[in-house]
Amino acid sequence: MDDTQPDSDSEPNIKISKRVEEAEERINGAETRIQSSEDVLTELVKLQMQTEAKLTDLEGRSRRENVRIHGVKEGAEEGTASVIAFVEDLLTKSLELPPSSALNIERAHRAPAPKPPNEAPPRSIVVKFSSYTVKEDVLKRAWQKKGFDFQGKRIQLDHDYAPEVLRKWGEYAETKAALKGRNIRFQTPFPARLRVFYEEGTVVYGSVEEATMDMEKRGIPVTVVKKTTSLLDQISRMTWRSSEKQGNRGTTRANQGFKERLHAYRRQDT
Repeated sequence: MDDTQPDSDSEPNIKISKRVEEAEERINGAETRIQSSEDVLTELVKLQMQTEAKLTDLEGRSRRENVRIHGVKEGAEEGTASVIAFVEDLLTKSLELPPSSALNIERAHRAPAPKPPNEAPPRSIVVKFSSYTVKEDVLKRAWQKKGFDFQGKRIQLDHDYAPEVLRKWGEYAETKAALKGRNIRFQTPFPARLRVFYEEGTVVYGSVEEATMDMEKRGIPVTVVKKTTSLLDQISRMTWRSSEKQGNRGTTRANQGFKERLHAYRRQDT
């Protein structure tokens, strides 16, 4: 009698073991693909954030010679040769510029937005100067006079900031109102920060969340703004990281290989 013949009862166990091994291999492969996909998404989000920051900076630089004139009634420029001629005459007379001064305005137009109703605030006038020095001199004179009156309205001049910068500055509206209510001096330096001159010393806030949290601790009544969860934070929280097991060494090498290819692509693309 041959005792080497396999036990018929062990055949199902062998098949089950093989299926378990196949399942483990597939799970390891799925983990590798998932982690690689998460690394891809994280790198792309970081790249998007860097790109948006660069675009905002470039847009700001492209507006360095621009000025926004706020408060001029809609249609006030009608009847003149051009908007440029209207702005030159307005600034020369209102800011008491020397007659010999050349403003060298390249372009002047109303802000590109639909014409508002009669009772709504007028659109600003965007003015581009040929010289940054002339632009700064005009702004300085306007700020020293704290604006000027024209056709019964108070006219103000300011830099032409990028929309993203204006949006971030707008988030400080409540905090600035609270500081004004307590006669606490503050500034809003570029790009979208808040500098507050407390009696104990000067503090610079980088975000409205940081400002409101600190102001509440100081006893200033403000609504504390909680930090919004960024897309990168959401991805980091959902990211699946398996423990260091047998299959992870290959996963790590795969991720490193992907990152190297992504960085190589970015170098070629730039």
